[in-house]
Amino acid sequence: MPESGRQTLSPGDRRNAHPQSWRGRLHELIFESSTAAGRAFDVILIWAILLSVAVVMLESIRSLRADWGEILFAAEWMFTLLFSIELLLRMISLRKPALYLFSFYGIVDILAILPTYLSLLIPGTQYLLVIRILRLLRVFRIFRLTEFIGEAAIIRRALGASIKKIMVFMLTVLTLVVIMGSLMYVIEGEENGFTDIPNSVYWAIVTLTTVGYGDISPHTPLGKLLAAAVMMMGYAVIAVPTGIVTAEFSRGLRRGESPEVCPGCGTEGHDSDAVYCKHCGEKIV
Repeated sequence: MPESGRQTLSPGDRRNAHPQSWRGRLHELIFESSTAAGRAFDVILIWAILLSVAVVMLESIRSLRADWGEILFAAEWMFTLLFSIELLLRMISLRKPALYLFSFYGIVDILAILPTYLSLLIPGTQYLLVIRILRLLRVFRIFRLTEFIGEAAIIRRALGASIKKIMVFMLTVLTLVVIMGSLMYVIEGEENGFTDIPNSVYWAIVTLTTVGYGDISPHTPLGKLLAAAVMMMGYAVIAVPTGIVTAEFSRGLRRGESPEVCPGCGTEGHDSDAVYCKHCGEKIV
């Protein structure tokens, strides 16, 4: 009991004592999954996303397009208008909508509706609507699969820490394929299918990555010897980036996260060496 004699209200009691504005209720419905209405909204949204992707895929089948083209076209526009309204409501419910528009989910929401409108100017772009499948990433939040989000964060940090090393390695590989392709052009020549250096560099990339389409192949003994060397080096192309990412991933696991829960806001998942909460600034150790 505080010194003034008044009882302190919990956050839930304060929310009930001070009813939310219509914008607050809209935000809770669209962005939160803690309420029955918010969870129902998210589940309906997931089904709409799945159905819209299915419509786009079915519309690409020629036989189905011939028989059901008008229905599929109408369904495609119906889902696009539905997602457009949803995006508009998200913007209305936010105090700073521009921040959301430039966030990951905001960009995905825009890309989920943009191809349909572009198809009015560029036919065929509507098939890019399959990018809507990315919106299913919301399922982690909707069903509170926070442990998966934590694992994804570890992978993301490992990839981010590896990017510079991988870029240096890829620059080395690029230099290598240009040299190997040029050598093969000199050795084999146009009569054996290596008509120019760019075409020979393409062969070097295909061979070094162990894809091996076989559309171009050396015929001379020296060319085959060079091809064998490129094939052997191809194993390093796979092994080196994997080793770089694995090392960073292991380092991230050793660093770990603190089991401490913030007493101020209840946030978990702080860095193991964190002293203050990364969200509210409350001391956690």
